[in-house]
Amino acid sequence: MDIFAEYKTHVNAVVEAMVAAGELPQGLDLSRISVEPPRDVSHGDVTTNAAMVLAKPAGAKPREIAEVLVRRLADTEGVASAEIAGPGFVNLTLTPECWPRVVAAVLKAGETYGSSPMGEGRQVNVEYVSANPTGPLHVGHCRGAVFGDALANVLEKVGYAVVREYYTNDAGAQVDDLARSVHLRYREVLGEEIGEIPSGLYPADYIIPVARELAETHGDVYRDKPEDEWLELFRNAAIDAMMDLIREDLATLNIHHEVFFSERSLHEETGAVASAIADLRARDLVFEGRLPPPKGRVPEDWEDREQTLFRATQFGDDVDRPLIKSDGTYTYFASDVAYFRSKYDRGFEQMIYVLGADHGGYVKRLQAIANAVSGGSAQAIVRLCQLVKLFRGGQPVRMSKRAGDFITLRDVVNEVGPDVVRFMMLYRKNDASLDFDFDKVTEQSRENPVFYVQYAHARICSVFRNAADLGLVLPQESDALTNLNLNVLQDEAEIAIIRRIAEYSRVVQGAALAHEPHRIAFYLYELAGTFHALWNRGKELPHLRFIDESKTDATIARLALLQAVRYVLSNGLGILGVVPVQEMR
Repeated sequence: MDIFAEYKTHVNAVVEAMVAAGELPQGLDLSRISVEPPRDVSHGDVTTNAAMVLAKPAGAKPREIAEVLVRRLADTEGVASAEIAGPGFVNLTLTPECWPRVVAAVLKAGETYGSSPMGEGRQVNVEYVSANPTGPLHVGHCRGAVFGDALANVLEKVGYAVVREYYTNDAGAQVDDLARSVHLRYREVLGEEIGEIPSGLYPADYIIPVARELAETHGDVYRDKPEDEWLELFRNAAIDAMMDLIREDLATLNIHHEVFFSERSLHEETGAVASAIADLRARDLVFEGRLPPPKGRVPEDWEDREQTLFRATQFGDDVDRPLIKSDGTYTYFASDVAYFRSKYDRGFEQMIYVLGADHGGYVKRLQAIANAVSGGSAQAIVRLCQLVKLFRGGQPVRMSKRAGDFITLRDVVNEVGPDVVRFMMLYRKNDASLDFDFDKVTEQSRENPVFYVQYAHARICSVFRNAADLGLVLPQESDALTNLNLNVLQDEAEIAIIRRIAEYSRVVQGAALAHEPHRIAFYLYELAGTFHALWNRGKELPHLRFIDESKTDATIARLALLQAVRYVLSNGLGILGVVPVQEMR
């Protein structure tokens, strides 16, 4: 049950009746009408902007429409009162009988509460992490990984068919440098003194196991061979080992992609890049031309030369984009074109790219690719994740010795646990910077949101354990659950938490539409706060305690309320990828 969707149906029905009665003109667009909780609970339970958005197209004043709406909505089932607020908002106060229905609906839906068919099974590709396969993931990748995974989860929750994808950048110069780094360590494993690692290569220790395995498999066969005889072998071994390492890193956060797409496959196996360029050329979207010099200081290696260019500016980009380098090889942009085309050919019409904040320049170019390749029928949506700064007691955390010059994702997860990492990475909007303090995220206080939410769930579990010890349990059958007498739930603190529960479906849908899973983290914190207030009120007022052996019906009703809260907490944490705890340790 979505009480706001229910009353939007009532509002729309009243507007349609007004149209039928000649009180409003035909052909009004009702899609802009919203029904939502008011910011101030003293203003009622439900508010609608219907009069405000219909006034101009109807050629009427908002309050004139609002007066008719109030008169008609006052007779709607479940409405205790209706009144006009401000320039024309209509606020509804619901009858006390409405709120137990919310609890009954949550109990009936169980773990599926909050789900929606809104996405209608449309396919969405969410590509996230996509770090170069040159080493373990660092904390900067962590935020994008968690954000992308939670975004995929919330999109699935509202009915989209989601594919989680990782784009493996295994075709660039960086993987050749990785192979050379492994060969250097291979010589070291064989007993050679290699000295200081040359600039441009990877000096960290995580390369040594790859070199050792190659030495055990091939002996010293490739120690003195020319590069062209060992480069591909060492590159493939290094990429495979690094991708295994990356998968293991992601698994510590319970992140698993359905597709790992190889950039090399676009060049070597399918000729997809050449095919994509040929298709654009056939539509006169590729030309030979010159680019103006970069703005600001011009790089020393910049060349004023004729190039093969894509007409990106025709699709809203700032400049036309090169497709082929001076040496005849394809640019990264050409690979981006072929990669998008691959997604489009696989049936996706919405492609979400989760990128680091330093990739802000990719937004327009990816959107240009999408418009050109799909003819405007598909979207490229870019979501940027800002930096994460690590602190301990307010002091910056030092770099990882094993990784070299960065802090690994695994280091962070091993210290505080995956649930803390996931929740805290989502407890801030993705495009806002985030400070992660190891001391603060593990303290047991209201100031630590992950503890506060988990504590609410654990407290509820403790109530159920205590009730079970007294032989007081909720019925398991769906019919029995939904037919419970819940009318005892009338205290203001009980109504407050039911109001909060009623918002959940709307929050989930809003998070999916806006691609903002942090909304769920914020909501859970607020729900936990409302629950803790109810807990404290029961300590002050004995008649509101969850368990009262002398009043079995009241106890069962309150257990039903707690079960509804537990479903929502568990459900929301599941979207965030956090495991709800049964007890705090």
